[in-house]
Amino acid sequence: MAKQKYYVVWSGKKPGIYTSWETCKQQVHGFKGAKYKSFSTREVAERAFKNGPAQSKRVVANKRSVRGRLVADQYIEHSISVDAACSGNPGDMEYRGVNTKDGEELFHHGPVANGTNNIGEFLAIVHALALLKQKGETIPIYSDSATAISWVRNKRVNTTIQRTESTEAVWRLIDRALTWLDNNTYSNKLLKWETREWGEIKADFGRK
Repeated sequence: MAKQKYYVVWSGKKPGIYTSWETCKQQVHGFKGAKYKSFSTREVAERAFKNGPAQSKRVVANKRSVRGRLVADQYIEHSISVDAACSGNPGDMEYRGVNTKDGEELFHHGPVANGTNNIGEFLAIVHALALLKQKGETIPIYSDSATAISWVRNKRVNTTIQRTESTEAVWRLIDRALTWLDNNTYSNKLLKWETREWGEIKADFGRK
């Protein structure tokens, strides 16, 4: 059974605390400058709602060793965070990217049938890269999928999803992303989101 989450909406159609992602999404989807975040307990959510979003923001800090590797104490706010959601594996897949600082949704695609979380994360990273290149921005991109980050860096999608009539739609998206990577360069850093240290990634769909 999925653990109960509490969704605080500071800036949305109707600010408040919600107990499901679907009701939270109704308040923030399409709302410019929406500010929201999920919490594991109602007590913490109520305190966060009272204190405001500024108390939930983080800035860049020093790095420290966590399980044998260097991890930043806090994340870079001036960045894009991406996430994917999939109902089944494979299943209906969607992905999105948000402004890490305030959670404003920058793009959203799907659902697309017969995808996976890693494919969605891969497509989201490339979508973010293309968007940032179009804007001439070199800010970093966060994903909580090390697999998807490696696919982007290697320009290769190592998935077991076979190309068939039922998976053609998702494969067309993969082909388009790979073509973009083959024909473009970028200087944006692709960074792993440290969920254990920072909580859920800002683009999280909240469906775990």
